[in-house]
This record gives sequence, structure tokens and C-alpha cells, in this order.
Amino acid sequence: MSTVHLRKRKGKNGHSFLALEFYPPYFDPKTRKTIRYEFLHMSVYTNPETPDQRRYNADVMRVAEAIRCKRTVSIANLEYGFFDKARLNEDFVKYFQDISKSKNQHWRISCRYFETFVHGKCKCKDVTVRLAEDFRDFLLTTKSIHRIHKNVKPLHPNTAAKYYCLFRTALRLAYRDGMLKENVNEFLDYLPTKSTTREFLTLDEVKRLNATPCMYDVLKNAAMFSIFTGLRFSDIRKLDWEDVKVAPDGKPCLSIEIQKTREKAVIFVSDEALSYCGERRDRGLVFPFLRESMTKMLTPWLQSAGISKHITFHCFRHTNATLLASMGVDIYTVKDQLAHSHVKTTEIYAKLVDSRKRIASEMISLK
Repeated sequence: MSTVHLRKRKGKNGHSFLALEFYPPYFDPKTRKTIRYEFLHMSVYTNPETPDQRRYNADVMRVAEAIRCKRTVSIANLEYGFFDKARLNEDFVKYFQDISKSKNQHWRISCRYFETFVHGKCKCKDVTVRLAEDFRDFLLTTKSIHRIHKNVKPLHPNTAAKYYCLFRTALRLAYRDGMLKENVNEFLDYLPTKSTTREFLTLDEVKRLNATPCMYDVLKNAAMFSIFTGLRFSDIRKLDWEDVKVAPDGKPCLSIEIQKTREKAVIFVSDEALSYCGERRDRGLVFPFLRESMTKMLTPWLQSAGISKHITFHCFRHTNATLLASMGVDIYTVKDQLAHSHVKTTEIYAKLVDSRKRIASEMISLK
């Protein structure tokens, strides 16, 4: 078992800083790191000269010794398989925040909803099956915490299910890391999801839209670029000319970090797609004047083109995927082009293509 020693490290201005040294170093399941030293952020006088300084040193050393004893017990519990009850008083909200920092934005949003639900305060000992079930009900009834959507409508059931699933994963990780005494996740069920219809434009509608003037030229160019590439609004808005590279085949491609997943992706683009980006520059944003507030003009633009569908900017990404699938591009190529993590996500677009279903239905004939 690791032994814990209290060490002094001489600092400036006549003070020495206190630290714990673990020998041999121990593996902390919470941080997933091997710990050799822990600095206590406490100091004593190196050479106390007055009775007050000596009393101060004695008081600080008493507290430091108590911390050393507490760490010794915690390590013993960890190495001999006993649950460390001290962790029940740790902040579960902070734990959720810490693991969310290394994940994608959905993790961080799920954590924000949980913070809102518990009003920012929740210790590990407060995490129970009842609390988790109440949080589930909260997600099904609460409204969006995003400022632009605030007080509009409750979360979509599928969105609530996604955030609840991430919360359950956080519970499982907390149990693994010794933060929870029991695996609360085992007693919880997944939230059911509903099948949704994804709106998209046909090729004829895309041509009509391209021929129709828009109040904001930058919005039109960004929309057409999204249709050609399948990029989300967030990725188009931060696209830099330095991200436009030359692929091994000598043609253009984009080397970017997908904002949603924080993963690197290489997306091939055509010269026609790049024609909507304007004059090529060495660096700088490709669409520097693009603003999210401009998207409110999508509806008037679509109506001018004779399109009555409810189309958001994200639907241009659906359009790209659906058009590729309808033109016979295999599902794995579409997956790579859209930078999806799983092919199951991409398969949704193949289901939207009725033309391929029609061809399949007429393949068998006795005539």
C-alpha cells in the first residue's frame, strides 16, 4: 500500500509550502492519473521567530497532518476494495462538468440542464434513483436553455432522450470512479425516441432556389455551399481559407475540425461548390459576414422560389445527404462525406429516398 508523507518545500519570503508525497504513486480512478504529489496550498514559516508564528505553524501542521491521515485511509479503502465514504460529500455537479469538458457539446448541454435542475448544488450522496427519475421528468417538460429558443417550447422527446442518455453515462462513470456507492444507472430505463421526418429539397427545388435572389447574398452562398458539401452552419461560419487544401488527386478539399464532435475531418469539395465562396484569399473567414440572425430570411427566400416546405439551414445538410443517396452513392461514402461517427446515422437518409425504393419494387417481374 502507498505510504503518505508530509513534505515541506522552501519558498520565498521566509515561507515553506506543504505537500503530500505518495510512495509508491497511486492511481486515482477519478482523474485517471497516477498521483505522486499533492500540493496542499498551505504554508508555514520556515524559521518562526515569534510565539505567534510558532503557534501558527503548529496549527497549520495539525491540519496538514489530519489531511495526511485522511489520504492514507482513502488510499487504503481504494487498494483493499472498500468504498471511500468521504467521496459521498464531493460535488457531483463539478464531477459532471469535469468529464463533460473532454466530450462534445451535447455532454456540456446535458450537464447544464442537470445544473439547472439541481440549482447548481448536488453532492454524490444526493444522487439516487429518485433524483435521476425526477431529472428525466424535468427533461421531458423543461424548455430550451438556449437564449434564442428560451421560453418557446419544451425539448423534443428525442433531444431529451439524448441528454438523459449522457446523464446516465455520467452516472456509470461516477460509479466506476468510486464517486457513487451503488450503480444507480442499472435501475434506470432509456427514454423512448420518436421517428422524425427530415425535410430536404429535391434537385429541381435546389435549382429554383439557386435562381432566386436572396436578401443576403452571403446567406444564399452559404446555403448553396452547404447543399454541395453537407456542412453545418456552425462549421461554415468558422470555415477559414487556410482550411481549404489540395487533396492527393490535385482537387480541392476541406481539412477542418467538426465543431459538433471536435473531430478532424477531410471533406472533398468540387470547384462548383467553391465558386460560392467568392475570391480565394490566403487566410481569413470564407464567409466573414455570415450571421445566425440572417437565417430568419430563409423562409421569405424559399417562398420566393415557390417552396412551401419548412426548411431550416440544417435541412441543406439533409438535402446533400439525400441527393447523394438518390444518385446511387454508397452509404459509407455519404457517411465519410458528412463526417458521421456511425453509419446508422447516415442510413436515415437512405430511407428518405423513394426513387430507389421504386426501382427495387420493380426489379422482380414475370413479364
